[in-house]
Amino acid sequence: MESLIKKLSKSHKDCPECPSPKVVHSFFESILGLLFPDFATELLKEEDQISEKIEELRHKLSRILIRNKHLHDGDGAEIAHLFFLKLENVYDLLIQDVQAMYDGDPAAKSLTEIIRCYPGFYAVAAYRIAHLLHSLGVNLIPRMITEYAHSKTGVDIHPAAKIGERFCIDHGTGVVIGETTEIGNCVKIYQGVTLGALSIEKADADKKRHPTIEDYVVIYAGATILGGDTIIGHHSIIGGNVWLTKSVPAKSKIYYQAKMYNPASDETDTYIIKSEG
Repeated sequence: MESLIKKLSKSHKDCPECPSPKVVHSFFESILGLLFPDFATELLKEEDQISEKIEELRHKLSRILIRNKHLHDGDGAEIAHLFFLKLENVYDLLIQDVQAMYDGDPAAKSLTEIIRCYPGFYAVAAYRIAHLLHSLGVNLIPRMITEYAHSKTGVDIHPAAKIGERFCIDHGTGVVIGETTEIGNCVKIYQGVTLGALSIEKADADKKRHPTIEDYVVIYAGATILGGDTIIGHHSIIGGNVWLTKSVPAKSKIYYQAKMYNPASDETDTYIIKSEG
């Protein structure tokens, strides 16, 4: 028991100012409530109230960053100031995302339904807020935000990924978007899609390991696209359960035609890629 106590004591001493998950999650939910009153605990009906809330959250973020200098290389107060200067761009992008999700889903009856009910929106909102912090040089906290959204939605988006305008995740559960993924504008993906890496070697950590998805691509449920050199050309359609490790040209349609197992010939299951340019 004494040995365990010593180990735990050292662990706590080595992390004296680590932001707790509760603090980070609370900050994210407060930002989300500021941007979208559907998530707010109180409505801010006057502009003065909004200004006061922004200042309160700016001070909160500044305090977190000042206490955790090991998580960034800059000035905590300045980073917090820049975050709120750039927050309008995040809001504008999210409004476009909501509209894209509404336009692309016949089942959606209102924009409010998208905001309040769609896990894809919640996950993308967490990503865009986390990505802004990541772009300002903040470590760990962005990942804590996206992993919090992951736990609530089943959508795993790394905050370092680059995602363009009007991004739509439909249904959402099981979606994985890796660290060096690049996604263009007006892309739509369905549940179970993986945009992953071919290599999991630590030596490749600083390389582009995840695919590039160009504008106006649709990726259907269960598709897996791997590799940093893999590019899905614009206006392509990737069918359900497709496995891709090579690039496809623009305006392609990629799908699988299953070949059933034949016990008589001991033939294994195979899949044939059909491409229509």
